[in-house]
Amino acid sequence: MRSPHAVIEAATPAPEGAASVENHPSAATTPGARTRSQLQRRKRIVQAAAALASRGGVEAMQMRTVAERAGVALGTLYRYFPSKMDLVVAVVGEEIDLLESSIQRRPPSAPTASGRAVDVLMRATRGLMREPELADALLRSLIMTEVETPFGDRMARLLLRVAGEGLTVELATEDQLTLANSLASVWVHELLEMLRGLRTYEQIQHRLEIVSARLLMDF
Repeated sequence: MRSPHAVIEAATPAPEGAASVENHPSAATTPGARTRSQLQRRKRIVQAAAALASRGGVEAMQMRTVAERAGVALGTLYRYFPSKMDLVVAVVGEEIDLLESSIQRRPPSAPTASGRAVDVLMRATRGLMREPELADALLRSLIMTEVETPFGDRMARLLLRVAGEGLTVELATEDQLTLANSLASVWVHELLEMLRGLRTYEQIQHRLEIVSARLLMDF
């Protein structure tokens, strides 16, 4: 799940004026109305935030610093992301996008639901832990923030899809959705333990295999 976030070393573009028509708040809330330049601007902001977090955690994601690195006016940044936590959520979303793209290119091939789920979770683990500062910043912020985030829901949907071979939230039973959410929660806990130095990759995989086999035995 390695992203281009941490390699934004090119020269920072000149800040853009906050009064531009393209910077209207609707650009941040109605994806269908976004122009190509607005999408590119949003991507630059998210990449700049991720690059800063990968070096110094959430504390390094100061809004003014993010704006300068992304080459946008501070007012423009706030139009896209009203708070730092909104920006953290966006960074997490892009990381999950990258994971889903990886799975589409190379679907898990294990014969069992639990095997496919563990494959996906270990890919996510390796991707996040390539940049541990960023992983720590994202996970801790999402746990502590009051901002509603799609992280757990998206991971559960992903696990449903790979474990149930195309199963969707709409078709899954309430029990299946609960089990997928529980497995995602276990994975987040194991990641936090790794960040504390209490888990190795092998230990995480072993623990996920045990839990997944129990939770997904009826998939």
